[in-house]
Amino acid sequence: MIESISTLQVIEVWLAVGFTLMMYSFLYKDNPLFKLGEYIYVGLSAGYGLCYAWYVVVWPDLVLPLKRVIGCTLGQPLPVDKPLESYETFWLIIPLVLGIFMLTRFSAKIGWLSRYSFAFIIGASSGMIIPNAISANIFKQIVPTLQPLWGKDITILQTADTVIILIGVLSVLIYFFFSVEHKGVIKGIARVGIFYMMVAFGAAFGYTVMARESLAIGRLTKLVNWADKEYLYASIILFFVVAGIIILWELLRHKEHRIP
Repeated sequence: MIESISTLQVIEVWLAVGFTLMMYSFLYKDNPLFKLGEYIYVGLSAGYGLCYAWYVVVWPDLVLPLKRVIGCTLGQPLPVDKPLESYETFWLIIPLVLGIFMLTRFSAKIGWLSRYSFAFIIGASSGMIIPNAISANIFKQIVPTLQPLWGKDITILQTADTVIILIGVLSVLIYFFFSVEHKGVIKGIARVGIFYMMVAFGAAFGYTVMARESLAIGRLTKLVNWADKEYLYASIILFFVVAGIIILWELLRHKEHRIP
């Protein structure tokens, strides 16, 4: 038994189809419908990000813990089953002040205070990201080159895989070794490194293209499904509406250019 579609679901589908066609209208050229959809998308994203940051980060991790600390200091009893946690201290005032300093960016007079917040964020982020990046991009890349080439449980394919990886790593490193002129044997090894890099770049580019095509196919499949009578022919009607608006915009634009 097919479930009936509610009015709210139909409205959601019409909005989704409308904004999708508005964004795809850029395939023709830049137009007011695309700009309207772009502005609405950016505005909704900013609003969602602000609400998410407040209700998921600021409120539970800063406001409520600081409120409990202040209440406990003023003598308000805390629930027996919910004592203060280790992070619920007056040290929370530091991130609060840094967050307020970031908002001073909108003021020309005291905007310099935001530099302290950004400096702290960049420094702390670098301290956390750099070790992880080194571990993931250097140490983890070295491990495959250190695998044994033969052994009791090592197959021929595993040995070939290790040799291919070892040749690729060494040839790419030699390609970027500019202290020695690339000629003779060094030039040949560097060319092998170029081949490895082209394969890697091609695979990365192909993966990116396939991911984008997958998104496009998924969205086009939705548009086809939403063209059904169940959704009041949303895709068909809105396609002609968007196309009509663009044609009207083009006619008015050309008419303005013709006026001396």
